[in-house]
Amino acid sequence: MHLDERYARNMSMLTLDENKYIQQSCVAVIGCGGLGGGIIEMLARIGVGKIIAVDGDVFDKTNLNRQLLSHSLNIGEKKAKAAQERVALINPEIEVIAITERIDENNAESILKDAQILIDATDRIQTRLMLQNVAEKRQIPMVHGAIAGWYGQVVTILPGDRTLDRIYSNAEQNQGVEKQMGNPSFTPAMVGSIQVSETIKLLIQRGEILRNKMLYIDLLEQDYHILKMS
Repeated sequence: MHLDERYARNMSMLTLDENKYIQQSCVAVIGCGGLGGGIIEMLARIGVGKIIAVDGDVFDKTNLNRQLLSHSLNIGEKKAKAAQERVALINPEIEVIAITERIDENNAESILKDAQILIDATDRIQTRLMLQNVAEKRQIPMVHGAIAGWYGQVVTILPGDRTLDRIYSNAEQNQGVEKQMGNPSFTPAMVGSIQVSETIKLLIQRGEILRNKMLYIDLLEQDYHILKMS
């Protein structure tokens, strides 16, 4: 298999076999907004061959401050379709399955049937917990990320870990705190980058992952902690 010249700059950090494997891999991204849009772009640029982009929402003007896929001409359009169109501009050989319906307990297994890894880029606690259940049932890893204002968190969950049960054990509401604290442009970019790096490490089975520990990020005070979750 010939390695496309567009991936030549990957070769200092990834072997030829790793590059080839990434190009044959399938990753599902749930949510194509602030986190998910950037995640999908980075997955495409590093060469993930198949991306399942899932989001039932459409763009509105409040998305323009942070969501990479949003712009003044696609307000009202489906976010998952915008993800598909964006990746086609980057590399038309990448297959993007755009799912423009909301994921739930009834359709999740069908949507994720080909996915090797699930990336959680959602903003609802109950959706995150549901995705953890489905990933466990399908025996695939889940890379969770969340953002709120200056703050973010990332954790990688393997089947059976049930890490989100501990993170959200005292959650009294379905909506994450991001709705109250808002989100700038830079927090989702950073958290999404770390989620992508976790995903690539899972695919190539190399490097330390955030399993049973959560990376907590405070960009206001430049404070970064790894919290043990076991």
